[in-house]
Amino acid sequence: MMISALQSEQKYQGKKRKSADVYPFLQTYIAKRQQQISEIEQMIDRYEKKRLAEERAYQSMSSIRRMLSGKKPDHHLAVEYIHYVKKPLERIAELRKEMDTAQSILVKSRSEDQVELTDEIIKELE
Repeated sequence: MMISALQSEQKYQGKKRKSADVYPFLQTYIAKRQQQISEIEQMIDRYEKKRLAEERAYQSMSSIRRMLSGKKPDHHLAVEYIHYVKKPLERIAELRKEMDTAQSILVKSRSEDQVELTDEIIKELE
């Protein structure tokens, strides 16, 4: 009974933690976010290269072959763009914002300070 009370007290002690306890976690948190950003950027680059290759292949076809093969409608291309480029770019912006928050915690605090953590960081920490 006493142990569970202590565990729940530690778990719900709030958003403030001693910065020395959080430093190693924040460094790995930032590295993880940077890795996620680079993976998303690679996915966007692969999509754009694929689209350019498809467009070049379509343009290099003879006019009769173009008539027979058809081309994706513009609204399909727009939906693909939203799915493969716009939404991932929004996710990158979110990740960068989280990274900046963590970076500012690292830079502004000293090891004995109590730092206020965001909900995203607390989720990752637990």
